Amino acid sequence: MKNYVLDTNVLLHDPQAIYKFEDNTVIVPLTVIEEIDRFKKEQSETGRNARQISRVIDGFRQQAKLVDGVPLDHGGTFKVAIYREEFLNNLPPELQVDQGDNRILAVAKDLQENSPVGSVIFITKDINLRIKADTIGMIAEDYQSDKISVDKLYTGATKLLVSREAVDQFYEMGHLELEEEFNANQGITLIDETNPSHSAIGRYDLMNQRLTNLLRVPKEGVWGIHPRNREQQFAFDLLLNDDVQLVSLVGKAGTGKTLLAIAAGLLKTADESVYGRMLVSRPVFPMGRDLGFLPGDVEEKLAPWMQPIFDNVELLLSSVDEGGRRKHGYRELIDMGLMEIEPLTYIRGRSIPRQYMIVDEAQNLTPHEIKTIITRAGEGTKIVLTGDPYQIDNPYVDSASNGLIYAVERLKGQEIAGHMTLMKGERSPLAELAANLL
Repeated sequence: MKNYVLDTNVLLHDPQAIYKFEDNTVIVPLTVIEEIDRFKKEQSETGRNARQISRVIDGFRQQAKLVDGVPLDHGGTFKVAIYREEFLNNLPPELQVDQGDNRILAVAKDLQENSPVGSVIFITKDINLRIKADTIGMIAEDYQSDKISVDKLYTGATKLLVSREAVDQFYEMGHLELEEEFNANQGITLIDETNPSHSAIGRYDLMNQRLTNLLRVPKEGVWGIHPRNREQQFAFDLLLNDDVQLVSLVGKAGTGKTLLAIAAGLLKTADESVYGRMLVSRPVFPMGRDLGFLPGDVEEKLAPWMQPIFDNVELLLSSVDEGGRRKHGYRELIDMGLMEIEPLTYIRGRSIPRQYMIVDEAQNLTPHEIKTIITRAGEGTKIVLTGDPYQIDNPYVDSASNGLIYAVERLKGQEIAGHMTLMKGERSPLAELAANLL
């Protein structure tokens, strides 16, 4: 039996954290509850989490005294520990200043002094607080229950060694029965075991348990864009497949995530009218020093943040149609109602039917925000999430705990979802060199 002492930031990050420690004892210092109270009026996700955890603890109060311990449904116990001034004497002189972090640390240290060795573990997402706890001889850990290693992330593609006859049969029939089961919509490369240069690519059909042909990219490309590598072919297949209602594209800068998504969106809205319009959004997080408040209406305020989207659209619109005419400008697409740029700030409570929705830079979103966005999808809506988990500007998530990675891992294998990790940069040789070496 272990005692887990939770810091404030753990509960503000995940209000359900209390239930994530199996049949052990979860201890929350009273100082933590005091700090949570300061956030309850905020309208942000942090404020919502603060209000939720307060309601949870208040529910425990109805069952038993919090300081004595409340049994949890799964067999564990929840307790509130009271801070006493003399607890600070257990800390080094540098940490005896009476402030929130030191009080929480002092409570955890006192519990350690009165418990079996190794039974008290301090859980915090504050790196410096973990360092302090380790320095004074405590076991300190990050809150890991929601973390997924990027190195082990599902890529969406795999290779399969088969006989020459199997590759030939796939080319002839357009499908191939497979004995081994793969994830729904997974991209598979068939490789001739006797001649590796003899290969074929397809998408796994989970319902029929067979490999099927990828959707063909038109000869003229998708708004002038042609796939330049195997992963981009897999990505276009998912983006152009109306049965796949959620697509996630992960990759470093320059791999074409946003460009492919917008090109497919324009084809499906402006050309084929499968969707009523293309809705594009991205979280608003500055890189480096913020410029402060911007003047103008919502559209004018969003313009600097949405410029990367406009750049991609302008690249696509620089091509000409079969008659030699230049295609619509992005402003004309907006005026025609075929494209809309919208901040994620106002998405809560909406229902979004029959739209092709692109959420760019999704790695800056929390798992809760990703859930909020996806649950807005109405009938006939397709959502595309794009991002690079190594380029995060949100200080409250990291490469292993952001919403994009969370969505990829939770939704893999679902028949209406697909994922592809793009490996090779195609923006320019300089961009690829910088992405790999800098």
